[in-house]
Amino acid sequence: MSRIFRQTFLHPVTVLFVVLLMTACGKNVPAPSATQPPPQPSPTASATLIPPTFTPTPEPLAAIVNGEGILLAEYQAELARYQSALKTGTATPTPGTNLATQDKQRVLDDLIDQVLLAQGAAAKGYTVDEAVVQTRLDQLATQAGGAQALSAWEAAHAYDDASFRRALKTSIASAWMRDQIAAGVPETLEQVHARQILLYNEAEANQVLSQIEAGSDFAALAEDYDPVAGGDLGWFPQGYLTEPALEQAAFSLQPGEHSTVIHTRLGYHILEVIERDPQHPLDPDARLALQTQAVKQWLARTRSQSDIKVFTQ
Repeated sequence: MSRIFRQTFLHPVTVLFVVLLMTACGKNVPAPSATQPPPQPSPTASATLIPPTFTPTPEPLAAIVNGEGILLAEYQAELARYQSALKTGTATPTPGTNLATQDKQRVLDDLIDQVLLAQGAAAKGYTVDEAVVQTRLDQLATQAGGAQALSAWEAAHAYDDASFRRALKTSIASAWMRDQIAAGVPETLEQVHARQILLYNEAEANQVLSQIEAGSDFAALAEDYDPVAGGDLGWFPQGYLTEPALEQAAFSLQPGEHSTVIHTRLGYHILEVIERDPQHPLDPDARLALQTQAVKQWLARTRSQSDIKVFTQ
């Protein structure tokens, strides 16, 4: 049976993201099992950002985000770290043909997103003081094998103490904001439990549909075409399937009803809804996928409301 569930989307991670968010913070976008702060207002409510005071500096900038500058030197260092991670296989390549340009955009977008999330945290009253930064630095030093080992790591990845502290401070604040957005995803949602018959020929799919409409047992036919899982898709909420047409069909049906033939890039599907539940518990994968989507939607909405100036080519 072809996989039709969404894979969790994670931003292109640089060496900094891997170390700071996985090691210092203990998570990326938080899974339901991760320790989370108390639930905050739903992520659908737009935060009013408080632009930080930006003091003009002679240092060249890669971008300005709501008055907060991203230094060109730090962007270039992050790009170099990302490209190095590509060579070692610790980062996923950007799809496409003009890879160099897309990699630059990918890294800059990631830095802008971190700033937007950190600004969102500030708008909610969360601040990262030097004591918090120092605590995280001490934790990183312990995990690296000592202060000298951490300093060596910084030097090897084109950080000095000041730039590493700035990056860590932004990372802590942005991780906190992601947690707040993710916490707005409920633990239960309306879901359907469905099974499918997936075929790769339209004529055969129409023939099977005719058999079902003539009274053939859907479950038995599904077993014939998928002996391992019987076409069972399990429970899923809206926004979890990769194919919107399948999801639309599934949520338009009542238990015992079946769809017509649905054509997607995966093939030709016939769905049957087994059960519906207005408040079914989300499984960990589904909740994590919805949390990731919530963060992406928050970022897209916040970007559209923000003043972002980019100076790189």
